[in-house]
Amino acid sequence: MDLRQLRYFAQIVESGSLSKASRCLFVAQPALSQQLAKLEDEVGKPLLHRSAKGVTPTDNGLALYHHARFMLRQLDQALSIARQEAGEVRGMVSLGLPSTTLVALGLPLMRRIHEKYPGILLNVVEGMSGHIAQMMRLGQLDLAILFTNDVSTKLDATPLLDEELFVLLPKDSKLVPAKQTSITVAEVAKLPLILPTGTHGLRRRVVAEFERRDLTPHVVAEIDSLTLLMNCVYDGMGLTIKPMSALRHEGERGKHWRALSIADAKIARRNYVYSIAKTLLSSAASAVAIELQDTARTLVLSGEWQGVALVEPNGNGDILQAAAE
Repeated sequence: MDLRQLRYFAQIVESGSLSKASRCLFVAQPALSQQLAKLEDEVGKPLLHRSAKGVTPTDNGLALYHHARFMLRQLDQALSIARQEAGEVRGMVSLGLPSTTLVALGLPLMRRIHEKYPGILLNVVEGMSGHIAQMMRLGQLDLAILFTNDVSTKLDATPLLDEELFVLLPKDSKLVPAKQTSITVAEVAKLPLILPTGTHGLRRRVVAEFERRDLTPHVVAEIDSLTLLMNCVYDGMGLTIKPMSALRHEGERGKHWRALSIADAKIARRNYVYSIAKTLLSSAASAVAIELQDTARTLVLSGEWQGVALVEPNGNGDILQAAAE
């Protein structure tokens, strides 16, 4: 088995057909088929299901694909490190960010990296927290922000900040009196709610608060797209529960929203910076991790990122919270 065969195989899986992979790789299809056959002979098991519609990986093929992707990415990083000039930080870094975190942190972080580390190619992946966690476990990302500290014992997780959750609705909504600035959990349970699906960490956190009070929320829609969810709320179909950063996603329209604090419960979620083992982090990934934390700190302390509190370890390893002034 050689690296060329692994690269070819990974591209075939991602393309879904040998003909598409052939065009992406600029390799003749017969030669590609030959390399695939050699790889399957060496593995001793079929790696692809073939049909008129294309190819899909077998269970063995999918396992090989995930490991191959990790190995190929590590090799690319090693070559980038070996080629860089002394004192120069270069390389590709993959970072996973949930949608609400991306709208608060994404652009400021990209600006920092662009200005300070022009040799770093930052690959940002936006997705649901569960999907990003799975990518971290499979070694497909160098860094990520996630909302639990139990994703994997093989990964490093550093507390970053706590995000308070608010009830969000348009200013002209009739669901809540215009002068009301806070709301109880019982009041929220009676109103139409638009929430992510049950696999989403935020949904589980919110539902747990209702269950603690023996309440059943009135969920009228389940949407895992932040854009569509916010559009449905703005259209008057219901209200939602999100961190304040969700309003940054709205741009100018964000000025026409209300954020109600929850009066009888402090519903918050902790953000953790995840990374692969420190011994495997490239100098480029280490630099991005530092800039990620510094950018978040700057945004919180300046008041630009609202509804959050920094979480910092003190000298004894305990956690100190510093809310933005």
